[in-house]
Amino acid sequence: VQLQASGGGLVQPGGSLRLSCAASNSPYRIDNMGWYRQAPGKQRELVADITTYGHVNYGGGMKGRFDISRDNANNTVWLVADGLKPEDSGVYYCKVDLKLTWSQTRPYWGQGTQVTVSS
Repeated sequence: VQLQASGGGLVQPGGSLRLSCAASNSPYRIDNMGWYRQAPGKQRELVADITTYGHVNYGGGMKGRFDISRDNANNTVWLVADGLKPEDSGVYYCKVDLKLTWSQTRPYWGQGTQVTVSS
């Protein structure tokens, strides 16, 4: 399985973020897709994830600030946000759940992309 992420980098406070992640070469169907982030010295936390039906689950404090969407046909997920703050800085990880069987999934993580919100 390959997860190709793009976006991130240096963002001005109050600026916008757009991340994308495309899954390919998977021998399994892709189930949920999502984004997590990890700031230095902190635990990795959920930003948002989305089911194949488009149902979205947001992490604490993320709803209204981040928006997630996906393209099932191309196994691609996007994360967008406006009004970024320095505390949004961190490594953003794409995660997909591989559908092993009708009842069993396995998480697969991308390498992570750095987002730094700073002037």
